Amino acid sequence: MLPVAAVVAGILSIAVGTSLSKGLFPRVGAEGTTALRVGFATLLLLAAWRPWRRALTRRDAAAVALYGIALGTMNLVFYLALRTIPFGIAVAIEFAGPLCVAALSSRRALDLVWIGLAVVGLGLLLPLGDASRGLDPAGLALAAAAGIGWALYIVFGQRAGRLRGPDSVALGSAIAAALVIPFGVAKAGTALLAPATLMAGLGVALLSSAVPYSLEMYALQRLPRQTFGVLLSIEPAVAALAGMAFLGESLVPLQWLAIGCVVAASIGSAASA
Repeated sequence: MLPVAAVVAGILSIAVGTSLSKGLFPRVGAEGTTALRVGFATLLLLAAWRPWRRALTRRDAAAVALYGIALGTMNLVFYLALRTIPFGIAVAIEFAGPLCVAALSSRRALDLVWIGLAVVGLGLLLPLGDASRGLDPAGLALAAAAGIGWALYIVFGQRAGRLRGPDSVALGSAIAAALVIPFGVAKAGTALLAPATLMAGLGVALLSSAVPYSLEMYALQRLPRQTFGVLLSIEPAVAALAGMAFLGESLVPLQWLAIGCVVAASIGSAASA
């Protein structure tokens, strides 16, 4: 059960950190917030894992590069989506990526039951009919792009983890930082160096990147891919709760039903792994 607990703890950490990160948007924009998050997370992960102690082969470098590019792209486009659409809706749309990974990796009929239950919950969380009015189309498209990045993060992250172990998180984060920091500098400039902004960015990096990505890498090496993907189905539910607690986003009864569906799918997946 330790890998299952690691996934759940990582999801909780990301939800809290991402909710708090929206407070940085007025200061440095979504791009600057992404740069602070990934940049600080990289420094923390490099200090923790010290990946330079092992030689980096060409095969390792290729796997880590793909993982890092997926990680950086996923973070950047998701934060851009959060500028204009609610947190819970953004995560629900983004989750289509790992859900596809789970579906394509499934080999047992029981796995399809949990995936189907997660689909029901996500369908309830997504805005349908009149509820979709007023949502920014560009924000929805960016959330969908983040879903593609999340799917690639799972696939490439599992391969990099098998080749390099936990230090692949630090190497991948370094590549992600090199990808997103130029966007942050172009958007925010010297505002990124304000002491209060740096401290807030450090906190967001700890909660949103350094801790959860290390936990997820631990889980990726020990859980089947489809199980990992379905376990992540609690992410929209946790995001909706975090949005209610930290951002003042209210939930209607239908959304509570959706939360029940995705949590049930996660419990079923964990029990049958």
